[in-house]
Amino acid sequence: MDLFGPTSASGWQPLPLPGGELSLWSPWLSGDEADALLAELQADIAWEVHRIRMFGREVDSPRLSCWIGDKDATYVYSRTRFEPHPWTPALASLRDRVAQACGARFNSVLANLYRSGRDSMGWHSDNEPELGPQPVIASLSLGTERRFRLKPRAENAHAGVLGIVLGHGSLLRMAGDTQRLYLHDLPRTREAAGPRLNLTFRWVDASLR
Repeated sequence: MDLFGPTSASGWQPLPLPGGELSLWSPWLSGDEADALLAELQADIAWEVHRIRMFGREVDSPRLSCWIGDKDATYVYSRTRFEPHPWTPALASLRDRVAQACGARFNSVLANLYRSGRDSMGWHSDNEPELGPQPVIASLSLGTERRFRLKPRAENAHAGVLGIVLGHGSLLRMAGDTQRLYLHDLPRTREAAGPRLNLTFRWVDASLR
């Protein structure tokens, strides 16, 4: 089942996800602000090719990324430890606005740049110990719209695959047991010719690692 967000700023739209908490605000940013932010972040973020472990070997991630946050917001993903880059003024301001919209606090953000439809993200969940048992993760999308999917883990297999088209300036909020019960991905597509920049804000507690 595919869902499309509303075409005007109408606040949070709850999305059907049995056992989880998922809602979409689309668009959350105006077109002009989203355009300006996309151009600024593409130029200012220190983009890197992260190495990730897949099928027992390390490979280049199929997208550009950068881990940004407070000094103590170190993050371990795919057996790799990431030290945060410092906040840019634009991202620090954006973090506070996203936190207010989501009713949560964030000390870090993972920035991903999908250069074209050939760049992707495989099935996974954001369930690392330092995120806590029920993390609130806010995902802001800029640029070319892409299809984001969620599918249940084995213990929640009665639920189907949910597809959401995330447009320019949309904000997705994942909370509750979403990361425990579901996996998510961003598949390749021949339809998306332009870049998409995604920011996933989260709270990292290193004492939980």
